[in-house]
Amino acid sequence: MATSTQISRAIIPPAETSRVHIQQLVQKQREFFNRQGTLDLEFRKQQLNKLLQAVRQKEQQITEALYADFRKPPFESFATEIGFIDLELKHTLRNLDKWAKPKGVKETLLNFPGKSYILPEPYGLTLLIAPWNYPFQLMMAPLIGAVAAGNCALLKPSELTPHISAVIADLVQENFAEEHIAVVQGGVPTTQHLLEQHFDYIFFTGSTKVGKIIMKAAAETLTPVTLELGGKSPAIVTEDADLELAARRITWGKFVNAGQTCVAPDYVLVQEQVKEEFVQLLAQTIKTFYGDFPAESPDFARIVNKDHFNRLKSYLNDGNIRAGGETDEHDLYIAPTVMDQVTWQQPVMQEEIFGPILPVLTFRNLQEAIQTVNKRERPLALYVFSSSKSKQNLVLDSIPFGGGCINDTLSHLANPNLPFGGVGSSGMGSYHGQTSFNLFSHQKSILKRGTWLDLPLRYPPYGNRLSMLQKFFQWL
Repeated sequence: MATSTQISRAIIPPAETSRVHIQQLVQKQREFFNRQGTLDLEFRKQQLNKLLQAVRQKEQQITEALYADFRKPPFESFATEIGFIDLELKHTLRNLDKWAKPKGVKETLLNFPGKSYILPEPYGLTLLIAPWNYPFQLMMAPLIGAVAAGNCALLKPSELTPHISAVIADLVQENFAEEHIAVVQGGVPTTQHLLEQHFDYIFFTGSTKVGKIIMKAAAETLTPVTLELGGKSPAIVTEDADLELAARRITWGKFVNAGQTCVAPDYVLVQEQVKEEFVQLLAQTIKTFYGDFPAESPDFARIVNKDHFNRLKSYLNDGNIRAGGETDEHDLYIAPTVMDQVTWQQPVMQEEIFGPILPVLTFRNLQEAIQTVNKRERPLALYVFSSSKSKQNLVLDSIPFGGGCINDTLSHLANPNLPFGGVGSSGMGSYHGQTSFNLFSHQKSILKRGTWLDLPLRYPPYGNRLSMLQKFFQWL
């Protein structure tokens, strides 16, 4: 693995893609799709297999690029990005034939003789916009669904992670025709040029603020959108929880990728009688994971850029630091940090933290914890740690959230059979596995009528048939 001196972490923004070039790509993809170039199922499987082989061939380049952009540990690069996509591709290839088959549905006597079925069909041109925190996984995962469903795709990786964005651009250019899949690079101007075009579906992962901009632009052409956003995802720890286990799993879920994870536990609500013990266990676990000096650990990532570093550093003034708190601006390092004595009025609790700072708050009883979470926007994820099934179920039944775990964190993302997505301000729409295929497919409803019988009941003149029709509907 290259060291930080061998690979520059300087942010060198890619050149903006011109409006004219974007228009040309959109036109090429529109023409290719209209020629039904993506409809053949074998073509789709060939493209997905090609993507699988390309990801495996570029594994080292992907790992080095992620390290260069924010010193992501190789283990995390494979576990949360490369390996994740490998599994998603294999799962899709194993099941695509089944997903793409027309699905028969129960018929009504009103349509006798006939049969009805649902035919999945691609939308057409898709725009996929990825964030910087998991820049490879969150670019490739929606692409898998778009290609599997038979769409063309225009990809916009994040300009804040230029090394991995360049690898993605090379991977696509080397393996795919641009009329099917293409990458455009750049910052805000490029995104604005993209949003001026008419796509058939837009998939965006990022902040709620930008998500509103995307949705507003999509409304101009009534383009459907999926928004994968974020929010303050809580971890609730009750007094009967296995505290050591909870400390390990929350520490891992919070500080993987230096806390720059949309489903990371944003804060902990712990029952007050075990709070002090739990805080000490968190501190001990951090030391176990990252040593006495986490800045020297090869297993702890860095903050993506100076702006995010400064934002996070300012939060350290909002409470009492119980573990960590060290910073190094030159290295964009913020230690894994645990804080208590914070309030909801302080900046650290006003927005998603998205970094290695974990506030710990308390509650007296579970209803109080539920009320605390429900006073805020609906979170993307929620984690409850308890040995009581009734307490687990009470939390699940009482709090709306995107998805989550009982006695774990983050791991629900590892199952492609579980839809992943937010609710309310944390997003709309879900994907992964078959849900991705369905997301990028219009479910076309078809009725096929027989021709050997044609009852005259429905045709004018209606005469005195109303009472007969009413009785028939009552019988149905």
